[in-house]
Amino acid sequence: MESLKYTPFNNIHKSLGAKLVPFFGWEMPVQYKSIVEEHLAVRNSCGLFDVSHMGEITVSGQNASNEVQKLITNDLNKINDWEALYSPMCYEHGGIVDDIIVYRFSDTKYMLAVNASNVEKDFNWVKRNTHGVEVVNISDDYAELAIQGPKAQEILQNITVCELNKIGSFCFELGKVADIDSIISRTGYTGEDGFEIYFSPQHAEKVWNAIMASGKQFGITPAGLGARDTLRLEAGLMLYGNDIDENTTPLEATLKWTVSTGKQFIGKDSLINNKPMKKLVGFELIERSVPRHGNEVYIDGVLKGVVTSGTFSPTFKKSIGLCYVPPDHPNIKQINIKIHDKMYETIIKSTRFYRRK
Repeated sequence: MESLKYTPFNNIHKSLGAKLVPFFGWEMPVQYKSIVEEHLAVRNSCGLFDVSHMGEITVSGQNASNEVQKLITNDLNKINDWEALYSPMCYEHGGIVDDIIVYRFSDTKYMLAVNASNVEKDFNWVKRNTHGVEVVNISDDYAELAIQGPKAQEILQNITVCELNKIGSFCFELGKVADIDSIISRTGYTGEDGFEIYFSPQHAEKVWNAIMASGKQFGITPAGLGARDTLRLEAGLMLYGNDIDENTTPLEATLKWTVSTGKQFIGKDSLINNKPMKKLVGFELIERSVPRHGNEVYIDGVLKGVVTSGTFSPTFKKSIGLCYVPPDHPNIKQINIKIHDKMYETIIKSTRFYRRK
């Protein structure tokens, strides 16, 4: 059995009494005290997440823009230096390799932020499908914290000289956090405002403690994978391996807005020429129960799929989820979810349940 890897914050998690679980080869905190408490702290004030398990890959060279452009479905021309872009990468058949964030430092240097479950796969895919550029897996060079919530900017501003109000959504810059050289970005995975901070792992404890001290008056709380999952599901954000994978295309997963057919990319021909085989929808349970990944989905009494993500929403006090249904099923208004051998009625919803005010 492969031994677990540990983020540079592992001792901090243990000292806080976090419940630690294996997660794609890493030992990660699923919660500290309560998933609901951590979830609501992010919605109402601020939470601090250790996301050092995520991966980072750089693509550098004179031809970097062209090579990254053909890897992703979205259009790299939408962003300038010091801006970021969300995009799937696809296989030739249109299935998703991963959904990533591309950071543009210049037209000759990009950083790809990739999912923890896909670091090696993505690195090999990028290496195999690019030419004339340097591709480096720099994941071990960075610790990463995500500070999320309506008080995130105020808390972080106390320990950096960077003018955070000038960093727009999906933008980033270099600066110091608690006097430590960092990359500060503003993307997020919770539906709330917030920042990601990349810095050398040797400074992990200093940066964590500085953020927690700055946020004490606002009730900042450490938050684990449990709250991260409920927050992103409320916001309708995809989880690779659950909602999207190699058997899912961006067009099936409500990610059509990330597909730019006016340029060339791997998988384009398949996406243009093949109709979607399914579509992702949101649902809300009418009766009291909690849907989970893998629960069977029935339409008119016929098995049509499974729940990809499901949870009890701490914000809305209702059970919500995502699932795929046939794309051409006439006027789908209701689906049934089988939970513990009982059928539960649902109301079809948008895949995005929560929108920040």
